[in-house]
Amino acid sequence: MPGFELFGDKERKQVQDVLDSGVLMRYGFDGMRNGHWKAKELEAALSAKMKSKHVHLLSSGTAALTVALASAGVGAGDEVIMPTFTFVASFESILALGAIPVLVDIDDTLTLDPSAVEKAITSKTKVVMPVHMCGSMANLEALQQICDQQDLLLLEDACQAIGGSYKGKPLGSIGDLGCFSFDYVKTITCGEGGAVITNNETYYQNAHKYSDHGHDHIGNDRGAEEHPFLGYNFRISELNAAVGLAQLNRLDEFIALQKKNYTILREALSQVPEITFRTVPDEGEENYSFLSFFLPSEAIAQKAHKALGENGVDACFYWYNNNWHYYRKWEHLTQKKALGKLPQEVINGLPDYSKTDFSASDHWLGRTISCLIKLSWTETEVQERAKKMVEILKKTR
Repeated sequence: MPGFELFGDKERKQVQDVLDSGVLMRYGFDGMRNGHWKAKELEAALSAKMKSKHVHLLSSGTAALTVALASAGVGAGDEVIMPTFTFVASFESILALGAIPVLVDIDDTLTLDPSAVEKAITSKTKVVMPVHMCGSMANLEALQQICDQQDLLLLEDACQAIGGSYKGKPLGSIGDLGCFSFDYVKTITCGEGGAVITNNETYYQNAHKYSDHGHDHIGNDRGAEEHPFLGYNFRISELNAAVGLAQLNRLDEFIALQKKNYTILREALSQVPEITFRTVPDEGEENYSFLSFFLPSEAIAQKAHKALGENGVDACFYWYNNNWHYYRKWEHLTQKKALGKLPQEVINGLPDYSKTDFSASDHWLGRTISCLIKLSWTETEVQERAKKMVEILKKTR
């Protein structure tokens, strides 16, 4: 999956443009740039690729989620529904604004279960945040209907799913806002970076101001810009944007490679009777960054994961015991650990997750293994890997 696997002359050329100008900041210094505006170029390219009116680049995917929520007016005491299976950034971005992350179960898509979302809605709910984990999407039609009926915002966390689509639309472009991560291990990378996309003019105007200390970015004189409201620093640098610009131009190439390697592995694993695969909603196409499959039981999945590792099959993940991506190891959330004092709204509003029943999520994730799909594999390497995996998994009972 990681775009860094195929770094080359295109990335070096874009970075060298920035180094030659000496302007590393995305704003100002017009006369020194020699016409190079890498962040602006990448935003325009993303807008076209994602079929979205507005794009704003940020310093990370976490920043993108935080800015997206803030730009839509999410704040103290508001509730944001999110899945039990995601990266910790999802709840960190919510807490950073004094809002409340409301965890709900996943289903066989490994993403938000719409029926669980409906049950979790309260008078304080403001946003539903599906997370397109491991490159595939939730049932977005069902979630959109819920949001429309309840007057809620739909925010797509597509940080792991760039290049995927649902009913012909790019993932991230379907909700009111969408977010991407371009960190070092994403399908395309800036080294560090992220983006918010939206068709809503107000959200866009809020986003670019909020992420740069509240600057309105009107005119060419930074010192003369106005500050409509408080903001923070979530800016991306021109160096990071330059890498991303080269990588975005290669996205179709990367997705095609992922699909090819994914298909070889999936066809091979289909020979193992005990294996079934995660559900991809009708008319959805994942970005093929991971191959996720279910084994008959948690015990067998754990045994299989261990056997794969011991036999040299790397980059296979058992998320159920992973402290970055599943609620079971999020002690800092469940025990409300923070460096400073949490806002009272958060203390009062956070459910007691140590007592919450997420057995429906455990049912799916406890049996799941996800294999990273690498871009750098040769066809021979993929075929050998597939053969070895089948041999190991057929022996695992």
